[in-house]
Amino acid sequence: MNLDLFNYDLPDSAIAQSPADPRDSSKLMLIDRKAGLIEHHVFSDLPQLLGRGDLLVFNDSRVIRARLHGHKIGAAGTIGAQIELLLVHPLVGHDINSSDWLVLAKPARRLKCGDLISFIDGFEAEVLSKSNDGTVHVRFLDPSGLESFLEAHGEMPLPPYIKAHDDKRDSERYQTVYASDPGSVAAPTAGLHFTEGLLKSCTKAGIETARVTLHVGLGTFRPVQSERIEDHQMHEEFYHISGEAATQINQALAEGRRIVCVGTTSVRSLESAAVMTSGQRTILPGWASTDIFIYPGYKFKIVDALITNFHLPQSTLLMLVSAFYNREKILEIYKTAINSNYRFFSYGDAMLIV
Repeated sequence: MNLDLFNYDLPDSAIAQSPADPRDSSKLMLIDRKAGLIEHHVFSDLPQLLGRGDLLVFNDSRVIRARLHGHKIGAAGTIGAQIELLLVHPLVGHDINSSDWLVLAKPARRLKCGDLISFIDGFEAEVLSKSNDGTVHVRFLDPSGLESFLEAHGEMPLPPYIKAHDDKRDSERYQTVYASDPGSVAAPTAGLHFTEGLLKSCTKAGIETARVTLHVGLGTFRPVQSERIEDHQMHEEFYHISGEAATQINQALAEGRRIVCVGTTSVRSLESAAVMTSGQRTILPGWASTDIFIYPGYKFKIVDALITNFHLPQSTLLMLVSAFYNREKILEIYKTAINSNYRFFSYGDAMLIV
């Protein structure tokens, strides 16, 4: 399929620059695939739009303050060019305090193997290798305090289309209220609409919840650059499904209850972990990596309904949503959303596709 098939025109005024307040006051478009109907709601209506016994699956990954600013150190210890690093994921294990990281560097052309990058408080990293895809392998020389260093001196990795940056506000609002496992460099944004009160309302309505973890990285937000989308290679991302979550999901599957994923990262976790056991769809627990690329033609194994935001043109996220319903109808729905003053992207409004 050609990349241009996933393009659409979006006025800049439709790109949300700040989050809804309160979180669950954002708009929610309900899309009924079987009936071909669209309804307009607010997100706090969600418990009335789902059914008793539905299982909501959340991604509980927490965004880390992954953007660092430093300087290249010259051979004689002189301070050189300014360097910005965006940490993507550890290269060994899943611990934030790992020494070796895959990063994006700006400007990467100023770096070569063996260079040192110095940050505030004497924190340093060495460049070990560079890849053709623009990623860089660095090693932090004192990794034991990396998590606390990021918390003290890193910046929230907001997407570039959000211009109104407010670090104090974004530190709280660019996290889901249930975020617990640090490791993402972008928020699983469909979950940003939930409040503690809304979660309690879902429980009161007989809606069950389960949590998985996918640390959002390049696989989620890197743009497609090949003209044929089939030629695009997703970067791997790491996910974890606990034994408890797998049991909840597998029981819902066995009982024929709906699996409602909150966000595309939850979808990719479940679809990556899906297997057939004695003719029954099941989920395997544990840590794993995934480079699954879901686009039209994909047959979903686990997911029955999806809560998601409105995504960038030509993005893998838009392709996943198009696979879940229908590309032409999704693009028509996006036109309806624009004409109805829905807000787009990370801090924008949401849709529920059933």
